[in-house]
Amino acid sequence: MTQPPSNQPPGFGAPEPNEGNQGVPPMPPVPPQSPPAPQSPPAAPGPYGQPTQPGYGYPQQAPAPGYGYPQQPGQPGPYAQQPGQPGPYAQQPGQPGPYAQQPGPYGQQPGPYGGYPGQPQYPGAPTPPGGNNPFKGKPGAIVAAAVAALLVIGGGTWFALSGGDDEKPVAKPTATPTAPTGSPSVDQGDGNGDGDGRNGEDDLNGGRQPGEAKINWLLKNNVDLPKNGADVYGPWVVGDVVVKGMYKGLDGYGLTDGALKWHLDLPFEMCAAPSAPAADGSMVIGVHDKAGDRAKCTTLQKIDLKTGKAGWKRSVPKATGLFAFDDNTLAISGNTVTAAGTSSSYGFSLADGKQLFGTPASGCKAFAYAGGEKLIAADSCPTGDVDKKQQQVSEVDPNTGKPRWSFRLQPNWEVDKVYSINPLVISATQRDEKKWTIFALTANGKLRSQIQGGTDKYAPQCGGSFVIFGKNLSGCVGVAADANTFYMATETSYGTPNEVVAFDLNTGKPKWRSKAPGEQTMIPLRMEGSEVLVYAEPSYDKGGTVATIAPTGGAPKTLLQHQASTAQVESSFYNARYAYGNGIFVISAGRVSASNDKAEKETKTMMAFSK
Repeated sequence: MTQPPSNQPPGFGAPEPNEGNQGVPPMPPVPPQSPPAPQSPPAAPGPYGQPTQPGYGYPQQAPAPGYGYPQQPGQPGPYAQQPGQPGPYAQQPGQPGPYAQQPGPYGQQPGPYGGYPGQPQYPGAPTPPGGNNPFKGKPGAIVAAAVAALLVIGGGTWFALSGGDDEKPVAKPTATPTAPTGSPSVDQGDGNGDGDGRNGEDDLNGGRQPGEAKINWLLKNNVDLPKNGADVYGPWVVGDVVVKGMYKGLDGYGLTDGALKWHLDLPFEMCAAPSAPAADGSMVIGVHDKAGDRAKCTTLQKIDLKTGKAGWKRSVPKATGLFAFDDNTLAISGNTVTAAGTSSSYGFSLADGKQLFGTPASGCKAFAYAGGEKLIAADSCPTGDVDKKQQQVSEVDPNTGKPRWSFRLQPNWEVDKVYSINPLVISATQRDEKKWTIFALTANGKLRSQIQGGTDKYAPQCGGSFVIFGKNLSGCVGVAADANTFYMATETSYGTPNEVVAFDLNTGKPKWRSKAPGEQTMIPLRMEGSEVLVYAEPSYDKGGTVATIAPTGGAPKTLLQHQASTAQVESSFYNARYAYGNGIFVISAGRVSASNDKAEKETKTMMAFSK
């Protein structure tokens, strides 16, 4: 683990010594204070989102610039004083300071958002992915708890790059479901080599040992993609169907046997999706308004994920103003689907697509939402100073878009991710100053605690949520939360097991630690009842493990132990996403891209395990 330079404090939440802090003394206890004076009006431009991290199998990019560093002592904190609350930096004597420096620094690492063959780089884009590092932790950051009934991870929005203006649209004018065609060959574990979907090259269950899970099915790519490849959205588990979206279509497969249950063609490329569907299995996706590089992600299409039937279709109003970009990210809460970007935000009825609310004419404006049990907005507020950003977190009424409460951050702090909706746990950054913090709010928007991470690095995974100027607030793994505890995974070096650390949400202090099995890296996925559902990634000689950790800690309890003989196959999914439902664990690629058509057709896209 990299040691911090001598002129930096030792770590997030660690004690803050005077020595080596460039003359800045440690922060003294702060008594309760009155809230700061309101900010003056003229509008400031919205925040700039940064790429989140790729998943399994590739090195991760540290957020630009230098994200992962908590706050320096003696400097303004990440959130403004709220009425009737104790000061957010009120440090008790003898307790570690909440914003000490994270071990680091973390250099720029390759990521999946630039450098594909034929793909243009964004200004400041990361370098192309390389290697096959099976550990995808992002040092120094932390991640979100899923809130859906079934695990749904990473189906976020990357800014989709198309194949150019010569790309031909699908002939059908609107999205219509088509009849299922074909299914994977399902290996029955008989050793005959005919059940892995790979034309009899080998039998994936042939080396299965007693106590190991069986591989239900393995799918390969069957879509002819543009030269830059395409992002994969999902997987989403709805009943006995697992769904993924890619390029100009969505597919629903049988969770048990991998057979294609339905296919839905889209007129143009899919470009956005919420992290999780609605409770009834409804999904609203973003689709480009035309083919080519000038396409905008402004068309919304409702889909029933159980049947593949297309519902209403409508366009998001075109963004206007100096910082107007059609970079909408989507979220679903109750009967509302939101579309939000840098300069605009809208809510639409999930039932019929009618607009419920729009961008306010003045004041604070949402640039992103997190959905689920509640609708949480990240707002940009006017300051009258282009060099001063002001953001806040709000819970809003999903039927009107009006805030029920708001919690204002200190100037130049940015809302980064919502790690959990209920309880509400939020990551905030000050990227230019390389500062970072995580804090919890009560149900009525009061400060509850700030996480004291100690000297560890942490490993969030938020792959698949990059858009140029907007960002999905949810959809991360590497953390989970229940009513009183926040869980997150530490980052570690290859071949060394990491740990899941439990933090008391009422104090921010760690309660216990649970070590990953063997030499694996363990990722919290969500809560499974009262326990934490985790996935331990495969090592060179051991398959992955699906397990739970009790709310009191202790060793992980194995639900599925994947086969050692197929550990290499399991670890080969690029930017892997995970779903778990009905006792079946699904791994999906987060992007499909290859150097030629033959390799493209050999790319594995989904794999399912069960007892």
